[in-house]
Amino acid sequence: MDVTANRTAADLSRSTRRQWLVFTVLLLALSLGALHAAGVYGRSSALSMLEEQGKTEANLKVALLRAVLERPRALPFLLSRDRDVTDALTDNAQAKRRFLDRKLEELVAGTSAAVIYVIDASGIAISASNWREPTSFVGNDYTFRAYFSRAMQQGTAEHFALGSVSKRPGLYISHRIGPVDAPLGVVVVKMEFDQLEKDWRETQRPSYVVDAHHIVLITSIPSWRFMSTEPLPAESLAAIRESLQFGAAPLLPLPFERQAEGNLVRALLPGGGAETYLRITAPVASTPWQFEYLVPAGRAVAAGMREARLLTLLLLGAGAFLAALWLRRRQVARANAAREQAAREELERRVIERTSDLSRARDHLEAEIADHRMTETKLQATQQDLVQANRLAILGQVAAGVAHEINQPLATIRAYADNAKVFLGRGRSEPVLENLDHIAGLTERIATITEDLKALARKGRTAEEPVALRDVIDGAVLLLRSRFTGRLERLRIAPLPANLTVRGNRLRLEQVLINLFQNALEAVEAQDDGRVDVTVAVSERDIVLDVSDNGPGLPEAILAQLFEPFNTSKEKGLGLGLVIAKDIVSDYGGRIEVETNASGATFRVHLRKAGT
Repeated sequence: MDVTANRTAADLSRSTRRQWLVFTVLLLALSLGALHAAGVYGRSSALSMLEEQGKTEANLKVALLRAVLERPRALPFLLSRDRDVTDALTDNAQAKRRFLDRKLEELVAGTSAAVIYVIDASGIAISASNWREPTSFVGNDYTFRAYFSRAMQQGTAEHFALGSVSKRPGLYISHRIGPVDAPLGVVVVKMEFDQLEKDWRETQRPSYVVDAHHIVLITSIPSWRFMSTEPLPAESLAAIRESLQFGAAPLLPLPFERQAEGNLVRALLPGGGAETYLRITAPVASTPWQFEYLVPAGRAVAAGMREARLLTLLLLGAGAFLAALWLRRRQVARANAAREQAAREELERRVIERTSDLSRARDHLEAEIADHRMTETKLQATQQDLVQANRLAILGQVAAGVAHEINQPLATIRAYADNAKVFLGRGRSEPVLENLDHIAGLTERIATITEDLKALARKGRTAEEPVALRDVIDGAVLLLRSRFTGRLERLRIAPLPANLTVRGNRLRLEQVLINLFQNALEAVEAQDDGRVDVTVAVSERDIVLDVSDNGPGLPEAILAQLFEPFNTSKEKGLGLGLVIAKDIVSDYGGRIEVETNASGATFRVHLRKAGT
């Protein structure tokens, strides 16, 4: 009877475990499927809302652009019928042309036009509103301009181009003077969009207008001007070059990377860093132009997916709780029925058998043995988990260190590779070979960094040698150039004494200066007057290099643990740069000191002079 009761309990236990296992597997599968579907729905909803909002904003900006375009369009028509303009073209008297110059000068002051000028039938400008300026248009030949030839043939023309004299982009609106069979010349009004672009920049969202060739004409990001959103055919590119419409602009593609979804692009902004945008397009009526508007999509999409998944988790949690409660009650009912059956069998066994005391003792001993075995199994599992956790922690530290140290060389390799592509496209092989040599040198640097990290793990160090401090500083600045393009002028390096050498290894010391220069430049990044000063002082045995910035300084909480791993004030920092820098300097008998206050921070590096 004992065997029957134990078999029944074991079967009930196995059935219970199977039920919970099936319940867990089904719950996990349902959760994963629901979370995926919720993420897709949240992403789609967020993009739909962004697109609707973006289209509304784009339409408003297009309406403003059209209003700006319509204001000066009537001016060429009116001037083409002005008697003073006709007299200046039919009579070569200098007084009449000077009178027209002053009249056009007054008109520019009272309108939104940038410049107004009159061209005779031979294509020579005879009068202009900027006649007093050194860059006056008077006397210039404009027969090569499309707005002149089309106006002479068709009566009117509009042409966006880079000024051949002023070197400023603008829209040229022209109108023929006189009948088609006997034209006297053309009056031209140039319109610039500086104020409109400034208003667009204040929205902090990239906005730009492209022409029929997909070339950017008007933009809130000046560096994007005369870049293209689509590759230009060779014949179109040749025609544009020949017409000098955009001067010597390279007409490079915009720094866009199209995403899998149709209207999403990942754009590289001039200040560094890339972001995913939703690309909204709208035609500009009465022109062949198209307005394009980039709406930041990363955060909105993430928030939409997060909200949808959170709601899904709440619903799944409630459903899982109710299902688990029902399953538990069902198992309890089965367990109670099994216990009642076991009690009846136990009563029958006691009546039939006379050895109940021995059976109870044996059952108690078996239970204790099972408990001991279970405890031992749990202990072994816990020990294995601790060993694995320790291995993963060590692996994470090594991976974080390698990623932190090779980040700058990799960024510089990318910059040299991009430059090599440009030079290769232009057929210039010497700069390409030079860039490839630089790339090969940087790969050797990465290999050296990884060897140094392995040596650090073995408590070893790279052999020291005399190193020119000027070469170390130049190498660090070279690797930072791609990271701080356009902002490296904030790094002011004082003149160094000639033939100044220190004890150490050039690549490892460059790692130290890269970390210090980068931290200082990032500290002053948000300041208009930010600067980083690098000075060198020489004593009898040491060379002291100071890296000072006028940033906000270091908080006390960070300063107290400044040289401890993973301690950082940066949102994306690893907290390893200063730890590695301190270890490198210590390896060669030096030290790093820090001074900080509200007006900035100074890192002072003491290095041994070569020969001491």
